[in-house]
Amino acid sequence: MRRIHVMAAVIRDAERRILIAKRPNDAHQGGLWEFPGGKLEPGESRLEALQRELREELGITVQQARPLIDLQHNYPDKHIRLDVWEVSEFTGTAHGAEGQPVQWVTEQQLPSYDFPAANQPIVAAARLPQRYLITPDCTAVELLQGIEHAIDAGIRLIQLRQTQLDTQGYRALCKDVLQRYGARATFMLKGDQPTPEPSAGWHLTSRQLRALCSQPEPARPLPAERWLSASCHDVEELQMAGMLGVDFAVLSPLLPTASHPHASPLGWERAHAMLGNCRLPVYLLGGLTAEDLAAAHDAGAQGIAAIRGLWKQP
Repeated sequence: MRRIHVMAAVIRDAERRILIAKRPNDAHQGGLWEFPGGKLEPGESRLEALQRELREELGITVQQARPLIDLQHNYPDKHIRLDVWEVSEFTGTAHGAEGQPVQWVTEQQLPSYDFPAANQPIVAAARLPQRYLITPDCTAVELLQGIEHAIDAGIRLIQLRQTQLDTQGYRALCKDVLQRYGARATFMLKGDQPTPEPSAGWHLTSRQLRALCSQPEPARPLPAERWLSASCHDVEELQMAGMLGVDFAVLSPLLPTASHPHASPLGWERAHAMLGNCRLPVYLLGGLTAEDLAAAHDAGAQGIAAIRGLWKQP
């Protein structure tokens, strides 16, 4: 079986817009949009191949880039590795140097463009931040102050976790938080059922994930425009998350934690191996701080999820 290593790039400009290119009409899946890139040639490093392809296709020189998501596809006659990087700094004016139409779009606009089905995890990864804050149990005043501080610090994805509240109290709190901060960050809510607030996503526990996947005809429980995430602890649950159409997952525990002292940590090497065959963006959780972001990216993760590592009470 042929093995083909393809580099692709989520390229951002100073306004954080993303560059996409249109495939030729006579090509495979022609007329669809894609993220620029091309094949890794023998003797090239991954970064060298990315730099060459973007210089040839777009006329730009990559200055700063990092791994974003790594996808594997098996076909009857070939194995494709789609190795996607995020380019945050470049020189030159990006243009379709090979005659292909290109366009700068915002993160919010990406879902409205038609991409190949294999590119959908890249679309999700491009829209997701590197840090995923999970709120600790605390008073309502402390929670609101902490969320305000986190958003001011640039955190854009927050799981509202308050295990001390009953269902009614939690729903009331969610409504208040969304009214105050829903326009400034994306919130993932928990519960036995998704809340009706259309701006919020739903985070599934591993128990809920398994229950949904055990149904005769498992189906995604939220419309595509609402984020759906899941807690996973092993390869089987990551596969379930992909089968259910989850947008992103949280894999834990990576390292020993005070909150779960008896849980067996995965460790960096095992987590890297687990992410190698995963087809969706994944945050690593368990004993991590923002200082571990580079290691998380190298392991194939979207970034880190954390409570203590990201929560700073003002």
